[in-house]
Amino acid sequence: MKSFLIILFCMAFIVVGTVIAKNVNESQPGKETAMMKGTDGTLAKAVFAGGCFWCMEKPFEEREGVVAVVSGYAGGDTAHPSYSNYMKGGHIEVVEVSYNPMIITYNELLDIYWRQVNPTDAGGQFVDRGHGYTTAIFVNDAEERRIAEASKMALGKSGVFNKPVITPIMAAVPFYPAEQYHQDYYKKNPIRYKYYRSRSGRDQFLTKIWGDEKVTKRNTPDNNGLKEKLTPLQFHVTQENGTEAPYNNEYWNNKKSGVYVDIVSGEPLFSSLDKYDSKTGWPSFSRPLVKENIVEKEDVSLFSVRTEVRSKKGNSHLGHVFEDGPAPDGLRYCINSAALRFIPAEKLEEAGLGELAKDFR
Repeated sequence: MKSFLIILFCMAFIVVGTVIAKNVNESQPGKETAMMKGTDGTLAKAVFAGGCFWCMEKPFEEREGVVAVVSGYAGGDTAHPSYSNYMKGGHIEVVEVSYNPMIITYNELLDIYWRQVNPTDAGGQFVDRGHGYTTAIFVNDAEERRIAEASKMALGKSGVFNKPVITPIMAAVPFYPAEQYHQDYYKKNPIRYKYYRSRSGRDQFLTKIWGDEKVTKRNTPDNNGLKEKLTPLQFHVTQENGTEAPYNNEYWNNKKSGVYVDIVSGEPLFSSLDKYDSKTGWPSFSRPLVKENIVEKEDVSLFSVRTEVRSKKGNSHLGHVFEDGPAPDGLRYCINSAALRFIPAEKLEEAGLGELAKDFR
């Protein structure tokens, strides 16, 4: 049905463009999908099935603490499924959410999930019918199962739905990323996405059930919570717009290959490939790794006008950007080490940022 709607749209509107599809590496079958959930900012992973994976990315991606959301397939018997055959192998459409449990909890992810689906429907989701579009929660350990079961029970007793909540809670299985053209579909193809979604019945159902509560309020750590997780210098820099001392900070002379992420949210910010010695004593980069994760604001402190750089999800003060950098853009992102956490290139897969590892191969 999803394909039928898109075909109708294409007949009504002539779309000129070329979609370049590039396969991404599949997760290794049998590999643990959840990662350590320590207090050091290590990322964890959660897998949810909610029907069409196009519609499941944005609700998670826009939440603070979520670093990446990947569409894919899981639950079947065949290895390396594709969009053309995943249903034949018994797989369903899922999203894999990489998140920082210091910022957003697994229980909060479940709350987001329930507000995107019809958990009483065993035959699919909205206009998309069949096993490939059914709901499911894949848990990695006994603690996640306990939390998921309690969340499901609470939802069932809440009276939000007039039918039983039947979404299965299953043990984690191998996750296979979908083709590249499916990733961030709502960003790459906004017109087609909106056309499909508006006719899928999802939004109409969710509005009827949840009303103004369709989107949960963001739960961000308060200052006391961050003070417990950050060093005094990290807190001063990221939360109080502070500046660390030049030449006496962790990364100003770091020459290792890897990615720098926000110390608070874990979102990727800069790459060692764009790092250079600016002779200032602070880490300097010629450009952001993920431009969408950077927010620039006018800063009129210190009796001058500068451009402040902040992280989008963590809202952390990072530093400033100046127009005295190297070619071709002439920019210098002067960043505080205390606002960053460095992930070596060889540990990007382990940290849930495997899609960035290819830049260092």
